[in-house]
Amino acid sequence: MQYPDDDNGKMLTAMADAGIDLSKALDIDFFLVFDDQRDAESALEGIQTTDLDGEVELLLNDESGKWELIVCLNMLPEYDALVSQESHLNDFSGEFGGVSDGWGVMQHQDGDDEFMDDDHEHGTDCKH
Repeated sequence: MQYPDDDNGKMLTAMADAGIDLSKALDIDFFLVFDDQRDAESALEGIQTTDLDGEVELLLNDESGKWELIVCLNMLPEYDALVSQESHLNDFSGEFGGVSDGWGVMQHQDGDDEFMDDDHEHGTDCKH
């Protein structure tokens, strides 16, 4: 599939090239960044009162020294839906002094098996 030549399009192209099935819903993490802890905590409280169907996590990024509110939504990774959701979350975070800092998807990486539970028995339906 052909995507626009922007950051979102490039990310979707990279995901497809990595073998991720973009026809299935994925847990997509949207990152909202705040300079001030109180602003980030207010945004967390604010987002928890919305009808947003997802998980949220607030953490301090030790590297940047900024607060990150991570909003995880299970959704189809469709270009227009991602752009719309990112724009909506950017507007939301702006109300609390924050900005949207993109999105991403966790996927299996080489070396992840070292953390796998050794007691797990692999069945015929296992995907790892």
